[in-house]
Amino acid sequence: MNAILYHIKLLRPLNVITSGIAVLIATAILEELDNVHILLLTATIVMLYTAASNSLNDALDHEIDLINRPDRPIPSNNVSIQSALFLSLIFFSLGSILCLQLPDMAKTVGIFTAIPIMIGYCTSLKGKYLIGNLAVALVLGMTFLFVGVSHGDVSPMLVPMSLAFGLTLLREIVKDVSDIEGDQFSGLRTFPIVFGMNWSVRIIISLCVLIIFSTPIPYLKGAYGPGFIISLFIGVELPLLVIIFMFLKNPSISSATYSARILKFSTLMGLFSIYLGTL
Repeated sequence: MNAILYHIKLLRPLNVITSGIAVLIATAILEELDNVHILLLTATIVMLYTAASNSLNDALDHEIDLINRPDRPIPSNNVSIQSALFLSLIFFSLGSILCLQLPDMAKTVGIFTAIPIMIGYCTSLKGKYLIGNLAVALVLGMTFLFVGVSHGDVSPMLVPMSLAFGLTLLREIVKDVSDIEGDQFSGLRTFPIVFGMNWSVRIIISLCVLIIFSTPIPYLKGAYGPGFIISLFIGVELPLLVIIFMFLKNPSISSATYSARILKFSTLMGLFSIYLGTL
């Protein structure tokens, strides 16, 4: 039983569930919740790809996790690297088989674009400053492109794509700060390692300010209703202000670790804000 639980933990079930919720929100924005077949397909595919990517990432990052996250299943010797790689292969394969039932453009986005970027990130891009961050942000943003092309309606997905991309890019740089000790030990060249803490804090605060001022634009242009701006302020703007305050007061690994958790919540809240704005 413990072995099964550790293998489930390897997949990061909270991240997997969150990816499914993101697909659900995207489908709701498109007003396609009654299209249950496409909804179930897209949600299952995205969740399988997320689980596969998490498993592959942990298999390849086992040495880094010995320092940054020693309690994870592989560095704690509860899951083998071979098992993680096998699970990754299975989940990528299952997701791709299901993807074959979707329109051609969805196959292109899912199989021929998202998977190569995810594998490329895990194998070689992670250690390259900003390029790795942009790759992860691009994959998260592509979730909404994937849902849009699956339903044949991409334009309503442009704002959620942009929001997910911006918040994910910010979170990835913040996570690089929190992981700097293990990354440095493993010879990675992330932004904080190459340019130092001061420049990392400047980039983080600049991105926070950019997102704070740009996210209300769709409301000001009349694209979304008052539900959008109210929930956006509570779920995105205020947390970003908290992150700015924390980094100004205490630019440290602990601030980055806490900020990364906040940003995971804010990304989901931002998407929910867009849905509320369409009501």
